[in-house]
Amino acid sequence: MTISASTSHPGPNTPYGGSLVDLIVDDARAAEMRATSQEYPSLTLDERGLCDLELLATGGFSPLRGFMGKADYERVVAEMRLADGTLWPLPVTLPVDPSQGVTEGKPLALRDVYGNLLAFLHVEEIYAYDKEAEAKGAYGTTDAKHPSVAYLNRQPGHYAAGKLEVIRVPPHYDFVELRKTPAEVRAHFTEKGWEKVVAFQTRNPLHRAHEELTKLAAKQVGGGLLIHPVVGVTKPGDVDHFTRVRCYRALVDDYYDENSVVLSLLPLAMRMAGPREALFHAIIRRNFGCTHLIVGRDHAGPGNDSSGKPFYGPYDAQEFMQKYGDEIGMGMVDFKLMVYLPDEDRYCPIDEVPEGVKTANISGTQVRDDYLAKGVPLPEWFSRPEVAEILRETNPPKFNQGLTIWFTGLSGSGKSTIAHALTERLAEYGRNASMLDGDEIRTHLSKGLGFSKEDRDTNIRRVGYVAGLVAQHGGTILCSVISPYRETRDEARKMSKGNFVEIFCDTPLDVCEQRDVKGLYAKARNAVASGKPMGFTGVDDPYEAPLNPEVTLDTSKLSVEQCADQIIEALLKLGYIQPHGHR
Repeated sequence: MTISASTSHPGPNTPYGGSLVDLIVDDARAAEMRATSQEYPSLTLDERGLCDLELLATGGFSPLRGFMGKADYERVVAEMRLADGTLWPLPVTLPVDPSQGVTEGKPLALRDVYGNLLAFLHVEEIYAYDKEAEAKGAYGTTDAKHPSVAYLNRQPGHYAAGKLEVIRVPPHYDFVELRKTPAEVRAHFTEKGWEKVVAFQTRNPLHRAHEELTKLAAKQVGGGLLIHPVVGVTKPGDVDHFTRVRCYRALVDDYYDENSVVLSLLPLAMRMAGPREALFHAIIRRNFGCTHLIVGRDHAGPGNDSSGKPFYGPYDAQEFMQKYGDEIGMGMVDFKLMVYLPDEDRYCPIDEVPEGVKTANISGTQVRDDYLAKGVPLPEWFSRPEVAEILRETNPPKFNQGLTIWFTGLSGSGKSTIAHALTERLAEYGRNASMLDGDEIRTHLSKGLGFSKEDRDTNIRRVGYVAGLVAQHGGTILCSVISPYRETRDEARKMSKGNFVEIFCDTPLDVCEQRDVKGLYAKARNAVASGKPMGFTGVDDPYEAPLNPEVTLDTSKLSVEQCADQIIEALLKLGYIQPHGHR
């Protein structure tokens, strides 16, 4: 572990640019703004916009005083500098659609999703921008697998800038005592008498290796430690911040000296921009009063691109910090992987392990797949018991998680019959399931919808939404719906957050017609013959077969019992149920 120096000074580090920006208006001005806000167009901020507004308002993004205008934006993308030459690594912008009433010379009311008025942007500039240029410049790629490129591609084609007046930061009701502004954190450091403070940026739960690393970093800089987890937008698939913060608090309360550490939450929308993001994180921490930032391997990297290669090199972020650290007034503690030495019961940086000494480590993937998903306790050498228990509670093994089982196929393919049989088989394995059947859905959930493509899509989205709510809260639900279109089935899968098993009843059309007790196929064929097609799936409307279903069944060749057996076998392999005798 090596340390690069930071600027020496008494008290907490000075804010970047010299002074801490504060955009919050006084009560009288706030009342005026509320009184006139209905006269102006409104923009509902998304999650990134809310995070950016909060850090702009409280000085976390000092010296920025608002969303970037064209001159700042273009130079930041191309050169990592504001128009005046100040180093700034990433765009902080407000996407707008000029067709929605946003105009230059007129205030724009910024609101949250609940309609709360948060700020006025006095629009001075609306400018078009080049998405490809921003993607290449700021993120080094146009690959939509990069979260920020995907986000960029979804935005309208203009940005707005101007004077920003903030009534209030976006309201938060969780962990309120840990949501400290830069001014509050700086005051805390002053109270503790800290002149050197090392910040630890994290978006994951902390295990023993992180604990040892942070303690070692604080010791080496000769100062205090700020554990500063991101609770805004992180990488898709990350552990939710509620779970993470409970882990941080348990660790800080029980395993750190209270005089050596401060825990505070950072409402940052991460861009996952690797080396540029490391500088972004360092500048933000300087505004919170820190002198050093811990920068690890692949800091703020989003993983691999579409070809399977990492977006950034493993040490690019550290190289950027070495190159620009002095200019931004922040030192770096670069660290190597911390590994456990079982024979000595201690942690050690991997590059300091004596030759021939046995080491142990567990990757994040192994934590998820080999321990939490299977209900296997995390070893105490890896994770403190309090942290392991919180993770176990909030990440139950797969056989205790909610699940959507989605039956798709032509009318008459056997979906509902097999689903009913499966309901009984699942109860054998301790999974009690509810069922949403096509006919019942049309009666209770989608009454009034017809059979146009638009109405069918709406019907499936409703089913997917309900199933997703059930699955996300631990229930098991079987959905038996033709769901002919691939896109809406994929949407339903996403709503269940991955706990989704697709059963494709791949039964030949002629067999489905033979089973048709209601005469629907005959009616559809007669309608086509008379020149009045009714859009019946399999006759005059397409069925798009799943590309990668978890289970495929041909009910013309398999009995109901055999079909249920195949599904049970798949669920056992996927870990959603356990073999008899394992509970």
